[in-house]
Parts: sequence; structure tokens; C-alpha cells
Amino acid sequence: MKSLPRSRCARSIAAVLLSAAVLTAGAADALAAATPKPPTSPSASPAGQGVITIKADKSEVKAGGEVTFNGRTKGLKVGSKLVLQHRNNGKWTTLQASTTVKNGSSYSLTGKLNTKGEEELRVMGDGKTVSPTVVVNVR
Repeated sequence: MKSLPRSRCARSIAAVLLSAAVLTAGAADALAAATPKPPTSPSASPAGQGVITIKADKSEVKAGGEVTFNGRTKGLKVGSKLVLQHRNNGKWTTLQASTTVKNGSSYSLTGKLNTKGEEELRVMGDGKTVSPTVVVNVR
């Protein structure tokens, strides 16, 4: 019986190990591609989109009173339209208050609040970028 030289045996083992590694890496890539990604929250701004901050000047107001919202934007052009929204029966509804992004990426927006109770409010710009929510108690 003829025996293989050591170097040839070592090369054969290395080839088998390399093939196994390539197959394993390919399976891992296929598994990663098949794994579903978690959905992004509509209030979260994905990478590459703008950011809007918000602060209300009052945390409580009488029905029919006005609250001024101030903040800054990032990733939105100067002159972009911003609107005030409130949560109504689980849906975000645009109120009759709007402004534009000013130089320095700031904004100021005054809204009149008529519905009694806790109002969840946010600012939306460019149709997809939203601020975090703020709560104002309307009595």
C-alpha cells in the first residue's frame, strides 16, 4: 500500500476545512438575509431623515387657550413647513397651526387647544419627520 506524503495530506485537510468554512459562512449570510427586520416606529426618525425637537411653554391651559411650542430641526431645509398635530381617538390629526423652519433651524408655533383633558401633541415636518410627543392638560 502506498502512503501519501505529509504535505499532501495536510493540503487535503486544509481544503476540507476551508470548504466547510465557506459553506458555513454562506449559510450564515443566507440566514441573516432571511431574518425579518423589526418595523420602525412612525414616530422614530430613521437614519438619513430629519429630527425635530419640541418644548411647550405651558403644561396646563384653560380650554380655548394658546400654547407656544418651540424647538429646533436637523435635516430639514430652511422654509420647510411644520404643522402641529394632536392624537384624536388613536389617530394623529393636523391642527390649524403651522409655521416654517427659520434660519438657524429653529421654529416657534402657537396652537389653540379646545378639547378638555390631556392632549398629546407633536410637530410634523416634510410629511414624514415628527417630533417626540408632549402632553398639555386642557382644563
